[in-house]
Amino acid sequence: MPEEVELDLSVDLCGVRLPNPFVLASGILGTSETLLEKAARLGAGAVTAKSAGAQPRRGHANPIVVDWGAGLINAVGLPNPGARREAELLAAAKAHLAPLGVPPKMLAMRGTPDEFAEVARTVLRAEPDILELNISCPNVHDEYGEPFAASCAGAVSVVEAVRPVCTVPLFVKLAPNVPNIGRIAADVVAAGADGITAINTMPGMVIDVESGQPVLTNRSGGLSGPALKPIALYCVYEIARAVPGVPIIGTGGITTGRDAVEMLMAGATAVGVGSAVYYRGLEAFQHLQEELTAFMRAHGYTRVRQLRGLAHRPVQKPQEVPEQ
Repeated sequence: MPEEVELDLSVDLCGVRLPNPFVLASGILGTSETLLEKAARLGAGAVTAKSAGAQPRRGHANPIVVDWGAGLINAVGLPNPGARREAELLAAAKAHLAPLGVPPKMLAMRGTPDEFAEVARTVLRAEPDILELNISCPNVHDEYGEPFAASCAGAVSVVEAVRPVCTVPLFVKLAPNVPNIGRIAADVVAAGADGITAINTMPGMVIDVESGQPVLTNRSGGLSGPALKPIALYCVYEIARAVPGVPIIGTGGITTGRDAVEMLMAGATAVGVGSAVYYRGLEAFQHLQEELTAFMRAHGYTRVRQLRGLAHRPVQKPQEVPEQ
């Protein structure tokens, strides 16, 4: 029998090497150094700490997460201990992540562009490998106004404020509910972003018909899980068209290895994993790697990067059958 070819699952995000393309999404297990390390040991290629603001935030009261059948809806409300404590958490986690070859990623969020820059300065003391700007969270907009991701001007204003203080690759997390996500991606890249994370959750609501009230205490929340995947694929595809060559972390509805293949073919460099942990447990990363590997072997791929952007090839029209 011929020897089985060793597959290369590694990917590169602006010079940051990931042993595999699966990135623990923000807010999923990223609340302590122990959980970040656990995700890495269970197969995550990179891990993301919780979004950090200038001041501690408690978040919303329960209920904050509901499984509505086709996915999840959440209005956690971005609880966090504040940028200073979050930086301490990440610094402690880095010591455990380095031997595993798993880079940590940090999110900054909150308030005005100047406050984003202030938070960025603080969390960068922990020396994360990547800084991500969360400008698109849909479940706190009533408290902070329209998300910066809703317009090119708003998104650019945050990037321009943070870029001068950022010493690591800078990614921007975009929202799906905009008229032209490709144009926003192009503008933030022109303003200094090194990469894009897409997408955040989609705003939505679930109502309890017995009480006649929205289920979530916050009334509305962000949709994630399988129902979000087609939207995420479309957004990643449009971003890849708008900024070819710019690394994209494609996030939204990834629960199987085949889902990940779709995301890579849409143009993603790496794949964010969030709700899959709810559906498949802490072993989700291992399952995803096994399923991705099985697909690659079955179809003759030896490197993950061979999958990237395949959906952008010209559509081959079926040959016409000549009339008899």
